[in-house]
Amino acid sequence: MPSNAPHLRQQVQGLIKTAVEKYSSSLEDSDLATEVRSKDVHIERTRDAKFGDFASNMAMSLTKMLRKNPREIAEHIIAAFPDNDLIEELTVAGPGFINLRLAAHVYHNELLNILHNGPDYGKQAANNQSVLVEFVSANPTGPLHVGHGRHAAYGDSVSNLLEATGYAVHREYYVNDAGRQMQILAVSVWLRYLELYQVAFPFPANAYKGDYIVEIANKLKKQHGTGFVKPFEKIFKNLPDDEPEGGDKDEYIDALAVRCKKLIGDQAFNIILDAALESILADIKNDLHEFGVSHDEWFSERRLVDEGLIQDALDKLEANGTVYEKDGAKWFKATQYDDEKDRVVVRENGVTTYFASDIAYHLSKRQRGNDLLLDILGSDHHGYQARVRAGLVAMGEPADSLEVRLMQFANLYRGKQKIQMSTRSGSFVTLRELRQEVGNDAARLFYVTRSNEQHLDFDLELAKKRDNENPVYYLQYAHARICSVFAQLAEQGMTFEQELGQQHLKLLAAPQEMQLTRSLSRYPEMLDACASNRAPHTLVQYLRDLANDFHSCYNANKVLVEEEELRNARLCLYQATRQVLQNGFAIIGISAPEKM
Repeated sequence: MPSNAPHLRQQVQGLIKTAVEKYSSSLEDSDLATEVRSKDVHIERTRDAKFGDFASNMAMSLTKMLRKNPREIAEHIIAAFPDNDLIEELTVAGPGFINLRLAAHVYHNELLNILHNGPDYGKQAANNQSVLVEFVSANPTGPLHVGHGRHAAYGDSVSNLLEATGYAVHREYYVNDAGRQMQILAVSVWLRYLELYQVAFPFPANAYKGDYIVEIANKLKKQHGTGFVKPFEKIFKNLPDDEPEGGDKDEYIDALAVRCKKLIGDQAFNIILDAALESILADIKNDLHEFGVSHDEWFSERRLVDEGLIQDALDKLEANGTVYEKDGAKWFKATQYDDEKDRVVVRENGVTTYFASDIAYHLSKRQRGNDLLLDILGSDHHGYQARVRAGLVAMGEPADSLEVRLMQFANLYRGKQKIQMSTRSGSFVTLRELRQEVGNDAARLFYVTRSNEQHLDFDLELAKKRDNENPVYYLQYAHARICSVFAQLAEQGMTFEQELGQQHLKLLAAPQEMQLTRSLSRYPEMLDACASNRAPHTLVQYLRDLANDFHSCYNANKVLVEEEELRNARLCLYQATRQVLQNGFAIIGISAPEKM
């Protein structure tokens, strides 16, 4: 069962906090004592076990306040430490660090916790907080490409982290099915459909050109025959020049969309648009499902208009006196809410803006009972958080209810050759093609090896290697190696007596065994930190360190020894390691193979 019990880091922080409070009570100045008690406690895991397990700079952080030598303050804090069975040794190091060494039984108890809780180890009980995570939300104008894959892997991993730390998580995909790009998509399909009837013409520079457009056009032909065919001269007569002729490609494609609607009618145009949308959206859903990514809701942009959500949001803004008219348009007073400039919500022609849709959508998210709204967006959305937050606050929602994480680009390399990608031109590697080449596990892991704030260079050749250079192979090999140890038990006529092993965990005294045990104990605090920082890449690094500690332990200490107590104690350690690896793998969405 997920637990509300504090993890080791929190327990140590609590002891230091208690000691500081006790020390502060000895100070004559009551105001100073209050200030000391309010100081946050910071601790870190030591890099070298010879310095203990945790280190705190608490004494040094109080130096200026108390006007005392930090080592002297550290000694006072140590003297004020409450009686406990957690800490074995307290020492002052360097300029005033407090080093803390945990008692051996603490780590043994942590091994027991892992073995007892299994898949729930490290997870926290429900915290009565709900979060809506919106991620991927790629325009339904083509297949998902490798850039979208990074959004999918990151968003799903962050959602898993939040669930593991007690949040009720709702995963959502915003379907941009009502904008200009959908008009261009429909025109692109219609033109490919005309080509199937031998209507020849230069394909527009700004239309979608991928093979998937031709596939949709073929389906359209099978279902509707010649129903949408129009004479060539009526289609292109008196249109502005396209880009190859020196014209504006955007102006040309927009004019072509208007002409298309006029020739075939709105109903037929919408049939083409909906056929394209249905086909592409089905492909996206299937692609994500195969990638191990699911969404609880696919929210259609059309709902914002159909259900009156945009108008409801505008009414709220106007009722609060935050809308004014200027040059025939309606403006939101965003600068009153810390945005850099006021924002248009209704244009001069009466059409609402994308910003109006954005704030209406986010108000809908809040009204559906979500405490936190976490948006995972592309790096081109700088400034998005400030303006949407301004709208939410103006409508009476808390400022801290919105959080935006920006995702940098994922660059794909084949050898040393960078692959250029463009959905419009049809020159891109799809997520499906990537998965088929390197596998789901490699794709999921590689996508989250770096912070979302950093560019990612995806090395295809490295992702396919079957050696320790490949991080996913290195991690999974550790798991498979443990499985092979347990498989050898039967072959050698031995059994795993877990209860016997649990009674003799004190026999795990080899340096590598102690280090592996320490690493395992870090998992709950690592999970907590990764969730708080929305940082699955930190979890990947932890798992690599854990795998490294396991390999070191395996190479240095024979497991299947004759001595039953030691053998089963080591098997308990290995079973705990296997469990933590499995738990971490589940968070980042990779499998735990028993054989490699």
